[in-house]
Amino acid sequence: MNVAFIGLGVMGGPMARHLATKGHRVTVYNRTAQKAEAWDAANGGSHAATPREAARGADIVFVCVGNDDDVRSVIYGDDGVLAGIATGGIVVDHTTASATLARELAAACAERGVGFIDAPVSGGQAGAENGQLSVMCGADDQDVFDRAYPVMMSYAKVCKRLGNAGSGQLAKMVNQICIAGVVQGLSEGLNLAMAAGLDPDALVEVISQGAAGSWQMVNRSKTMVRNEFNFGFAVEWMRKDLAICLDEAKRLGVDLPITRVVNDFYGEVLEMGGRRWDTSSLIARLRAPGDQPRES
Repeated sequence: MNVAFIGLGVMGGPMARHLATKGHRVTVYNRTAQKAEAWDAANGGSHAATPREAARGADIVFVCVGNDDDVRSVIYGDDGVLAGIATGGIVVDHTTASATLARELAAACAERGVGFIDAPVSGGQAGAENGQLSVMCGADDQDVFDRAYPVMMSYAKVCKRLGNAGSGQLAKMVNQICIAGVVQGLSEGLNLAMAAGLDPDALVEVISQGAAGSWQMVNRSKTMVRNEFNFGFAVEWMRKDLAICLDEAKRLGVDLPITRVVNDFYGEVLEMGGRRWDTSSLIARLRAPGDQPRES
């Protein structure tokens, strides 16, 4: 297919590369033009000066940017995606954003005869690099999802429609809530283990095979106990995501007590200088001042 990819960050760049590797004709756009030019030089395809130019002639336009406002800035306006994409095209938004925005975009696309899928992803930078992302989708039209599905599988290990527009974003909220709780529990457990003089690596080798085991334990425990936080999803973005979760919970009348607490803990990590540390850095706030890492 002819596809466009808008946003070439740590997730978008590798995802676009997988599309090119699978034989799709990829046109990319990035707010920093040099990044689009570098992607083009490394992967082939072409780059465009605006989202509108990137979307022109594309069967599917993928978007992976920072937040609701960033999505609106590349979708709307004279130079936006909707000004360039043809009737019958599909917009797939991989940004982690609000469910309200997803429903807004679905309506705006429908007015122009364009399909829309909100499709946030989980798996982090490693998942994007390895083409092993989990893709959570919301789409009002099953046929739109069916057309986009094989293309999204270029970088996914699982991709599922969970309901109408907004359902993908709601699923990502659940994903982030579950991650926050697991990382906090793992942080407290590892901190106790070290205070008690246990070997944390040997401990994890044992308990990871039982009911306590998790992806976070297997993939992050060794780096957590060594104050290494240069992996995966940054604290500043997790705070953004948890704020979306808490806003949606308030709208639905649902209480998220643990999520509120962990969100505050991430705020403390930010104050420690951990804006760009990954989410496993929750353990840093439990350490003695002399044991805390420096900002990377």
